[in-house]
Amino acid sequence: MPPPTIPSRGGPGRRGPAYPTGGKGKTGGKAFGAKRHRKILKDTITGITKPAIRRLARRGGVKRISASIYDEIRAAIKVRLESILKDCVAYTEYRNAKTVTVHDVLFSLKRIGAPIYGFDPDTNTGRQK
Repeated sequence: MPPPTIPSRGGPGRRGPAYPTGGKGKTGGKAFGAKRHRKILKDTITGITKPAIRRLARRGGVKRISASIYDEIRAAIKVRLESILKDCVAYTEYRNAKTVTVHDVLFSLKRIGAPIYGFDPDTNTGRQK
């Protein structure tokens, strides 16, 4: 009796295509998912744009903003978010969960000494007019 052969044309033992796919998807017909343009990874803190920082400063009452302040503000925001998120992750891991909840963020902010009110889902009754 010959040994059993591995199925090569589908069936339950098939993990993926054993040949280059030539479809018309994102790959553009290239073999094995080759992409034309590679995504360049940048620091994600640059997603906080100059107009966003300007709006926050205006809300805080700032009239004029120096051009050199934007990188300093981004660095300060990054440090602050890292400390908050580190506490959030600690709370989430303690609960043996994979999702960060509103309560995790609230407890983290309270622990840092900057409590925020109005976001507790237990006391939120909906929209007030």
